[in-house]
Amino acid sequence: MSHPLGGSTTSAQHTAPGASTDSVALASGDQPTVGRLVADASTHLSSLVRAEIALAKSELRFSAKAAGVGAGLLAVAAFVLVLAVVMISVSAAYGLAYVVPTWLAFLIVFAVYALVAAVLALLGVKSLKKVSAPERTIETTKDTVTTLRNR
Repeated sequence: MSHPLGGSTTSAQHTAPGASTDSVALASGDQPTVGRLVADASTHLSSLVRAEIALAKSELRFSAKAAGVGAGLLAVAAFVLVLAVVMISVSAAYGLAYVVPTWLAFLIVFAVYALVAAVLALLGVKSLKKVSAPERTIETTKDTVTTLRNR
């Protein structure tokens, strides 16, 4: 049979006079079309990917901050160690040389600065150990892949 706008129609597409096309859709089981299902799946997949990316950014931002603090503490420790090397051979050792022999004065100054550097390095390493992978993002991504494979 021919449709007024062109093309052909089936008998299921014909409606009784006064009946709306909505009632025909409801009568046929109200099932969405394949095109609608594909569009919905595309929309949901896009939303899911955006949410996963946002979660990853959030977790990495937190981890990057912790890594920055740890790296900063290690840099300060290295700088203090350089100062310790300079100071061991100059002023502090000469100041202590008035009380103890010169060799012992140099050794005491070195020990103090080395201890400060060691404490800062330990704090930096401890801070770097707090940095972790985006575990929730990895877990939810694995769940998503598993779900998509099972469909």
